[in-house]
Amino acid sequence: MLIVFDFDSTLLDGESIDIFARRYNKEKEIASITNEAMQGRMDFFQSLTKRVSMLKGMSLEVIYHSIRYDFHLMNGAKQCVQELRSKGHTIICFSGGFSLVTEYFKDILGLHATFSNVLHSADSKLTGEVGGPMMFGDSKGIMLSNLQGILGVDSKQCVAIGDGANDLSMFEYAETRIAFCAKEILQKAATHCINNKDLREVIEIVDLVSKNRTYLGNI
Repeated sequence: MLIVFDFDSTLLDGESIDIFARRYNKEKEIASITNEAMQGRMDFFQSLTKRVSMLKGMSLEVIYHSIRYDFHLMNGAKQCVQELRSKGHTIICFSGGFSLVTEYFKDILGLHATFSNVLHSADSKLTGEVGGPMMFGDSKGIMLSNLQGILGVDSKQCVAIGDGANDLSMFEYAETRIAFCAKEILQKAATHCINNKDLREVIEIVDLVSKNRTYLGNI
């Protein structure tokens, strides 16, 4: 199966940009915008560009130091990804956050690939600009649809796991939709809800879905 995880507040215990903001003394302003976007009350593109602009001038040295010391994976994240991968599933990460973070954790987690945005920099400082494939509210859905075409899988073979409003679009392309400690707007669209901060609960759901697919395929 193709299993797609959101990163911030799903594989990661927290929001990347909020963690950076804490280091740059912008936490209060940025975190409030993050919450509005994840609740679906603010356009994701507008919220992303506004928040990143507030990090203009932040040094890459501080960014890299923050990733190393301030970022913590969600409880059970590594075990979850590695066990699912050992069972032959393809594990991908879609993030409206940043490649500096997702690529750092890619091998630690054991992900096959990550798709996220790029923080632009010049002279070793952030310019306040951002670009990449996950800039819009529908970006994750578009990417999942494209991956299905490339890999030759359909929605029945896809599991999507996330926590916020910008995960809704990928839910549209996955028959199994897991809302993980999620905002109400995403829980309403989910087939399964996990309200404990332990990603190992995902394993049981995927195992059950896989078992049912095998059973139905043998009928």
